[in-house]
Amino acid sequence: MRHELPDGRRLTLRGLTRGDRAEWEDLRQRNAAWLRPWESTAPEDRSRSLPFHPMRRVLDRGARDGLLLPFVIDVDGRIVGQMQLFDVLWGARRSGWAGYWLDRGATGRGTATWALAALVDHALLEVGLHRVEVAVRPENTASLAVVARLGLPEEGLQRGLMHVDGRWADHRSFAVLLGDLRPGGYAPGGLVARLHGRAG
Repeated sequence: MRHELPDGRRLTLRGLTRGDRAEWEDLRQRNAAWLRPWESTAPEDRSRSLPFHPMRRVLDRGARDGLLLPFVIDVDGRIVGQMQLFDVLWGARRSGWAGYWLDRGATGRGTATWALAALVDHALLEVGLHRVEVAVRPENTASLAVVARLGLPEEGLQRGLMHVDGRWADHRSFAVLLGDLRPGGYAPGGLVARLHGRAG
């Protein structure tokens, strides 16, 4: 998925490749302390994350099985983060959860907002899902600003929703339905189109 942003930057959501290893590892190392308070953890596992190649295999397998939509966020040819739709359910649910992380140096320029809009549009308008959920910690003001800019409807507080940075954390829940992006919805044509309309 490629989009030109109003300031001329080129935003691309694409799969992670073997050739991304050095850039990705450098990015993660430089942002370790910045990301630690927001990263999900497993209660029984002391390790914080998988090494590059095992992680890439897990993401690729999940994508093949229809359980994940994993992407790196690329701006002007440089990786600045990752975004994915995870816990994808089909059948009667057709839903998934969106999550992302961003390089500290790439924040404050709308990158996460545009990337999340592109992911939601792709999941609902092209992949065939009905619902995309976004869970945000109440103290995560940056991510709350992202969902506010997109106008995502809030559905309430989910207590102890996810294990984050070593403890169970509450999250505010937001969701977008396919009908929200169709005529009569709050973002007809998609969230990217809504952002372009506001930028114009």
